[in-house]
Amino acid sequence: MKESAGDGTMKRDEIHYGEREMKRAEANKNTRNSTGIVPEASNRESMFKRSGLLLSSLALLFLGDCKSIHTEVEIQATPEEVWTVLKKNGAYGEWNPYHVRVEGDLIEGNTILVEVHKPNGNQIVLEPTVLVVNPNRELTWGGGIPGLFTGEHVFEIFPTDTGVLLVHREEFKGIFVPFAELDTIEEGYRKMNEALKKRVEEGR
Repeated sequence: MKESAGDGTMKRDEIHYGEREMKRAEANKNTRNSTGIVPEASNRESMFKRSGLLLSSLALLFLGDCKSIHTEVEIQATPEEVWTVLKKNGAYGEWNPYHVRVEGDLIEGNTILVEVHKPNGNQIVLEPTVLVVNPNRELTWGGGIPGLFTGEHVFEIFPTDTGVLLVHREEFKGIFVPFAELDTIEEGYRKMNEALKKRVEEGR
């Protein structure tokens, strides 16, 4: 039996409708978590965070860490005299304490063999590619596995008022860079610089 609509009271179906709306509102309220975020929105946010983490991991894999070593030495000689010693890689074993053996023609695009003796006693043989041969100015070789570990080894010759400034540097990239023996590598470069200086100046 329905109530009369004219006496100001609501019909029973209107009451039931109101109860259903209240229950629906309460249910929606209960679906929110303690932070006031609806689970669907929270799931989307979580998905975006996971995607961002994945992209960061991929970037680290392909770009990795990046470190560089920079050394230099002043040599009382001409750029041509320094270049002559650097270019004559077959004689490295006579004076070079770090690159004790370098085999192959120093021609851009050519693969060479480089035997390294580090100051800490570790030895390694590398097969880099010659990247730049600019007579009297720059010699660069490099190689490795992109994303894991690569190195670009550079010798640059700059004329000065008293002779030459030789810049001997290298840039390393890859996820294994943090495990490289950068301190002992830098020490090896400095030892080579001094040996090169002695070789050039005594040979004038």
